[in-house]
Amino acid sequence: MPELPDVTVYIEALGKRVLGQTLERVRLVSPFLLRTAEPPLETAFGRKVLALRRMGKRICIGLENEIWLVLHLMIAGRLHWHERGSAQAVKLMGKQYLAALEFSTGTVVWTEAGSKKRASLHVVNGEGELRKLDRGGVDVLQASLAEFASILRSENHTLKRALTDPRWFSGIGNAYSDEILFAAKLSPIALTKKLRDEEVARLFEAVRGTLTEWAERLRREAGDKFPEKVTAFRPEMAVHGKFRQECVRCGGKIQRIKYAENETDYCPACQTGGRLLADRALSRLLREDWPRSLDEMEMKMSGWKDAVNPGKLD
Repeated sequence: MPELPDVTVYIEALGKRVLGQTLERVRLVSPFLLRTAEPPLETAFGRKVLALRRMGKRICIGLENEIWLVLHLMIAGRLHWHERGSAQAVKLMGKQYLAALEFSTGTVVWTEAGSKKRASLHVVNGEGELRKLDRGGVDVLQASLAEFASILRSENHTLKRALTDPRWFSGIGNAYSDEILFAAKLSPIALTKKLRDEEVARLFEAVRGTLTEWAERLRREAGDKFPEKVTAFRPEMAVHGKFRQECVRCGGKIQRIKYAENETDYCPACQTGGRLLADRALSRLLREDWPRSLDEMEMKMSGWKDAVNPGKLD
């Protein structure tokens, strides 16, 4: 899912192309994309773009007469830009296409990969209605250490859950939370109320540093072009998507916890004192055989391989 750095760069790229321009019309390909009935989508047609804003992981396009289009890309939604007159701008053939937002300068084509259509478009009137869509999370790049610590310790949850809860912190998801926790050298299952002041401060700096660094990296990558390589799995990432690969800090093997459609990637040596975190599915299957450390895992893996592939007897 596009997170704070990705959404920020999307908005900056859109600003260069559509700010001050007229939204001529929106062509809906998927009828399930539009989640509101009032005001009608047609209310936005023919109005100039006056503002672009990030709200969590959503892109908000402010038009004349206080009309807002709120785009939530969800996991697989992506935006593409086609200059006015481009042949690609008028062809919306294929299951991946959701909509086309046609401006006086060009067209934003909205796609979503996969069969599960989760992306959403809301049309709202006024700041009051816009705020109703805000999950309430604080902007971590604007918050003070004291504010960050207060929110973090307001309830007792794991760090992974706390960082990705949109009611607590704005714009952080599965991918960048892994990178943040690695940078902070903290376990994803550490409990928020048990963190020492020094650990909270370290996490605060890691949040700000990681998100700022990645926004800058994505800006440089896109240059003057519209960002097209928006993905949660990047080769430059330290741990996210790097299961069983070498840790860039210590050389150990990156491990993961899988649950539903998400995964948490971490380095045991750098973040958990060498302890392996239990994968729900495997630990339920293996129960007491689930290894507690990397050394124990290596021993068990060796034993399992020998049992499956016994060597020849002399």
